[in-house]
Amino acid sequence: MKKIVSTLVVMLCLFMAVPSQAQIKFGLKGGLDISKLDTKVSGNTTGFFVGPMLDVTLPIIGLGIDVAALYSQSGIDVNNKSSEKLKSVEIPVNLKWTLGLGSTFGVFIAAGPQFGFSINDGWKQLMEESNKSFVSVNVGAGLKLLRHLQVGVNYNIGASKLGEMIVDSSEGKLRSGIRKNSWQVSLAYMF
Repeated sequence: MKKIVSTLVVMLCLFMAVPSQAQIKFGLKGGLDISKLDTKVSGNTTGFFVGPMLDVTLPIIGLGIDVAALYSQSGIDVNNKSSEKLKSVEIPVNLKWTLGLGSTFGVFIAAGPQFGFSINDGWKQLMEESNKSFVSVNVGAGLKLLRHLQVGVNYNIGASKLGEMIVDSSEGKLRSGIRKNSWQVSLAYMF
């Protein structure tokens, strides 16, 4: 834990020490979300996400932060019988490291937490208990192209439960905690 805190303090100091050198860009990000809730409950369902983003990078070391506020719509398919949409606002906060050839081309890796807040209740009728907010962890990689475009792929791992559901299985009725894991393919345009 001390190493994590020390690393965060060093990063904060770096961001404060070189603010005039930092590259700050605003943009719009959108993409495809392919979600799976639980192997006992659902198959893959497709949705989308879109919203504004902020990208701050220290040019010398390529380290930066990527923050967005995304409207997300994911499908929830339960036992291939009933289907609902989970509509949420999701806020990913990723630490991003970019290795590039000037501002024309770059390759990046990113990781960090994502905080989600449900904004609809339709999907909750499928649950025994449901949570209004949830947390997940992002791991991803991508390309920066022509100063303005970013193409990325993320895997989003559910760290907290969306809720609990009773499902039919070969072993009878089971109570299952539901977590959302998803693949995300994104395209961002930076201004």
